Amino acid sequence: MIFETNSEKETFEIGRKLGESAKPGQIFCLNGDLGVGKTVFTKGFASGLGIAEEVNSPTFTIVQVYDDGKLPLYHFDVYRIGDPEEMYEIGFEDYFYGEGVCLVEWSQLIEELIPEDAVQILIEKDLEKGLDYRKITAEGI
Repeated sequence: MIFETNSEKETFEIGRKLGESAKPGQIFCLNGDLGVGKTVFTKGFASGLGIAEEVNSPTFTIVQVYDDGKLPLYHFDVYRIGDPEEMYEIGFEDYFYGEGVCLVEWSQLIEELIPEDAVQILIEKDLEKGLDYRKITAEGI
């Protein structure tokens, strides 16, 4: 599926719709360059799960758990992971194979740990179409 958005609000809404349809045990891989709107998308995704808590990117903590929605959300930002083996130290398997939903920013950095059935989401800019334009490609939904 390909979505095109022209504002943060529209990117948030795409995330919200995907969050509403998320199922226990699903893993969503979220990739794209710095500043494309991964955190905006994630905030929408959390909203779709009914999470009211403020969502921020866990760049320094690697994982943030939100459990006040219809499903727990395990939000990973693995940008600072130097070696995929570091994921074992934080017990990623408990999250990946738990009852909640995982959303993993920068998942390409740990691709060998990502299950084959994970949903792949790529957010891209196209400055020729405007500063706020985003192309969101989702595979495996």
